[in-house]
Amino acid sequence: MEVENNNLTKLCSFYVSDWHLVTMLLPYINKKINEEAKIATILEKDLQDNIVKLVEKLNIKNKEKILSLNWNKEYDKERIFSNNNDYNDKIIIVNGSKDFIEKKNKKIHNYLNTHKINGKIKIINCYEIVNYDGSITDILNQHDKVLNTSGEREIEDIFKGYNNKVKDRKIV
Repeated sequence: MEVENNNLTKLCSFYVSDWHLVTMLLPYINKKINEEAKIATILEKDLQDNIVKLVEKLNIKNKEKILSLNWNKEYDKERIFSNNNDYNDKIIIVNGSKDFIEKKNKKIHNYLNTHKINGKIKIINCYEIVNYDGSITDILNQHDKVLNTSGEREIEDIFKGYNNKVKDRKIV
C-alpha cells in the first residue's frame, strides 16, 4: 500500500537555534490544538526546557496540552500512530539535521505504507540550518509547503523565483 498524496502533506521549516524553533512552532501548535489535531514529535535534540520556559511566559489557552506533547528526544512510532480513529488530522513534527530528518521520514513512510491510517497527515520537517551546507532547493523540492512564523505558506510565496520542477512528488 502506498500513501496517497492527498492524505499526506509535507511542510518544511528552517531554524537557526532551539529558541527560534520553539517560538516559530508554538503559535502553529496552539492553533492546531484548537482545531483538534493530534500532534506528535520526533526530535533530534531535547526541547523540553525551552518549551516550558516559553509557555510559562505566555498566556496560552492550550498550555497543558502543549506541555503534554513529548518534547524530549524520543521516538516511539506506536505512540505516534496510536488511536488512529480519534483525530481529524495528525501532525508529526520532525526536527534536527538533514540526515536525521531523512532517516525518520523514511521510517514514517515505511510505517504509513504498511498500515491503514485514517485522517490526513502532515509531516513538518524542521531543519536546523546552522551547519547545513547543501542547497535549500533540494529540501524545498521534497515538500509541499513552508512553515514559518506566519504559518503555512506556499513555497513560491516565501522563496521568490522558486520553481518546483517536481510537481508530482512521489511519497517514498
